Amino acid sequence: MENTCTDEFPLTMNSSEKEETVCVFGTGDLGRSLGFKMHQCGYSVVFGSRSPQMSSLLPSGAEVLSYSEAAQKSDIIIVAIHREHYYFLTELTKVLKGKILVDVSNNLKINQYPESNAEYLAQLLPGTHVVKAFNTISAWALQSGALDASRQVFVCGNDSKAKQRVMNIVRTLGLTPLDQGSLTAAKEIENYPLQLFPMWRFPLYLSAALCIFVFFYCVIRDVIYPYVYGKKNETFRLAISIPNRVFPSVALILLALVYLPGVLAAILQLYRGTKYRRFPAWLDHWMLCRKQLGLVALGFAFLHVLYTLVIPIRYFVRWRLKNMTLTQAMTNKDSPFSTSTAWRSDSYVALGILGFFLFVLLGITSLPSVSNTVNWREFRFVQSKLGYLTLILCTAHALVYGGQRFLSPSSYKWYLPPAHVLALIIPCTLLVIKFILIIPCIDKALTRIRQGWERSSKSASALNRKTDI
Repeated sequence: MENTCTDEFPLTMNSSEKEETVCVFGTGDLGRSLGFKMHQCGYSVVFGSRSPQMSSLLPSGAEVLSYSEAAQKSDIIIVAIHREHYYFLTELTKVLKGKILVDVSNNLKINQYPESNAEYLAQLLPGTHVVKAFNTISAWALQSGALDASRQVFVCGNDSKAKQRVMNIVRTLGLTPLDQGSLTAAKEIENYPLQLFPMWRFPLYLSAALCIFVFFYCVIRDVIYPYVYGKKNETFRLAISIPNRVFPSVALILLALVYLPGVLAAILQLYRGTKYRRFPAWLDHWMLCRKQLGLVALGFAFLHVLYTLVIPIRYFVRWRLKNMTLTQAMTNKDSPFSTSTAWRSDSYVALGILGFFLFVLLGITSLPSVSNTVNWREFRFVQSKLGYLTLILCTAHALVYGGQRFLSPSSYKWYLPPAHVLALIIPCTLLVIKFILIIPCIDKALTRIRQGWERSSKSASALNRKTDI
């Protein structure tokens, strides 16, 4: 493992820090990795173990002593031990008094205990300064070199000086400390590593529900309906034809749902006449999931493009083209060229290409490595202005694809409209409402509210003036 500590954080590693001794209770994976990393960065490391003579795989130069002996070597002790083994620490109450205990433990499930492990440790040893840290960093990340988000170390504690010393160690290790406040935040910090894609659940569940609904809707129209009325076996459409209706429909709906919460928030602010009231919890969560919704929508758009590219090599398409060519040759008739059909076809393809290009651009700009290189105004321009342009192009792509079929009775099987007609309901409604919101008089009122103006405060001031008179 490369020693990059001195290159990355030269200002945080003075000579006093390099000579400082840190004690690590526990010789498991995380304890060894933390000790090895600190040893690399110039700290003197001493390990406390219940079986000092049996400990192995420790960094060369590190001392391995009993818990009591190791605790006397340093006033900063990293407790890399599971909560169920904390009981032995009560025997070291006198030795640990006044020392800084860094709790790095995690649980097996969220809210496993009434209080956090760090708070429990503080109750167990009231004379110590407990700080929660390092529990969101894996042993593998420490050994291989933590990158990007895995550099973040959440730190909390009741003693500001103890917390600051731990944060200095975090910086020296080439990591980024994030102060989360007092020890009451430890429970939330301990829940972080146990959460499995919390912001992705709603987008994934929603997209799965939409896929299932649109899929069975298309099965009813394109498989069951032909069999009931003509005894035709159209089950081969389940492989490509129906998925290629499901994917673009879901992609368009999800893209509209990315921008719908912003419109709903604007309507709420106009109705309330203030920006200083919280949105409903469901709307807050929806707005936080917009990036994930957009990325899932982009994934479905990619699938639509791939499925569209394989259409010419499908057996059904090749069979139909071959039969059409033979029929024209046998009847000596040629289909007349239709300029309007050519225009509609080319427009449909062009709008799809441009919409997909901007869709990909939105996805790229949402990556942290890209978004960190632009300022807030540039990011907002891409995600908002270009986002709405993408939605307009994709909606127009679906509208042109439908063409005259929107009004054709044959397109409505069992009075059910085509899937792309259903997919257009939310985007078209959203675009109409957005157009209303950008009307100058409405946009001006919304801008004033977002700048701090309140309808209630204006009424109150007017009432005060009348009272004064």
